[in-house]
Amino acid sequence: MIILGLVILVAAVVIGVAGVLSNSGSAHELTGGFSVFGVDVTGSTGTLFLCGIVVGAAALLGLSLILTGTRRTTRRGRAARRGLKSSRRESAAAEQERGGLINERGSARAQTAQAEGDDADSAGPVERPRHKQHWFHRRAAPR
Repeated sequence: MIILGLVILVAAVVIGVAGVLSNSGSAHELTGGFSVFGVDVTGSTGTLFLCGIVVGAAALLGLSLILTGTRRTTRRGRAARRGLKSSRRESAAAEQERGGLINERGSARAQTAQAEGDDADSAGPVERPRHKQHWFHRRAAPR
């Protein structure tokens, strides 16, 4: 959109400048015809004024397209920057929460290990049964 506006604006400026420069001097009176890019245009001063209005409108259209395109690009960039900032904030908050959970888990493990160590020291060794059940072997029958 910006490029199209720029092309229209440049074309309007070139046509306007060519019309002025090619019709300068005493040989090109306003009451006579005028030429643009080698094309002779005959008419009155009203025709010249009308051509000026058309060229001005084309320039205005090109300029408005340029400004519209830059506003849209700026708006998209602003929205992208806002999204990036919020994403970074969310990521930092999640990272902070993750660190807190890791610390809580570590302290809980340390407390559990300390409690198990205290229980083992006070009660002494724990007696456990010696027999094992095997899934695929038969136990010997009692005699």
